[in-house]
Amino acid sequence: MGKVALITGATRGIGKQIALTLSQEGYDIVINYRTENDDLKNTKKEIEKNGVKCFAVQGDVSNFEECERFVKEIIDEYGKIDILVNNAGITKDMLLARMKKEDFEQVINVNLVGTFNVTKNVINYMMKARSGRIINISSVVGVSGNAGQTNYSASKAGIIGFTKSLAKEVGSRGILVNAVAPGFIDTQMTDVLKDDIKDEIAKSIPLKRMGNPKDVANVVKFLVSDDSAYITGQVINVDGGMLM
Repeated sequence: MGKVALITGATRGIGKQIALTLSQEGYDIVINYRTENDDLKNTKKEIEKNGVKCFAVQGDVSNFEECERFVKEIIDEYGKIDILVNNAGITKDMLLARMKKEDFEQVINVNLVGTFNVTKNVINYMMKARSGRIINISSVVGVSGNAGQTNYSASKAGIIGFTKSLAKEVGSRGILVNAVAPGFIDTQMTDVLKDDIKDEIAKSIPLKRMGNPKDVANVVKFLVSDDSAYITGQVINVDGGMLM
């Protein structure tokens, strides 16, 4: 059996591209999704075209019991999880003075607590196997901060601290833990921005363009490969030089 990669929030955007890229490398893919939709069906079909198995598991990452259940489903199906990509995330942007308490809590619960929930349920299987790769999708705003994103920035900064601490805990067990911090990536999450705002963003980036999901997926592909066997506890910015 080939290696099994679980990607959370994998039906669209960066998560979908990571799933497709790893499937092209021969990994069997498990896509986690919260609600049934056309994106799920299309993603599954695209992955299977690459000649690998694709197993879809429903579950809200912010709910610990649901994570416990779907991780068990994966183990029952494959007997292992070699790679975990914690990608599921949401935004609810607003200046702090106007931000609702529930909007702060929901972003933290999905982005940061969700990363804990899934990793906590996967880590013992990796420790028993004495191998594994965990890639956590953070953001450059978790390093730099961003006005209107106190909730999102806090969740992504928390992921960076979580990544470094876990890397120190499990390195001796052969498990590598790293984070990828995308900058402005052209996805459905940034589609809400007006074209003139996108143009201004592009001008502020040294490479003069927004990134695309493939730019992020290629870094994940490297971090789960044997070529990265001596890299752990790192945060790799994929931002066109925006944050230096």
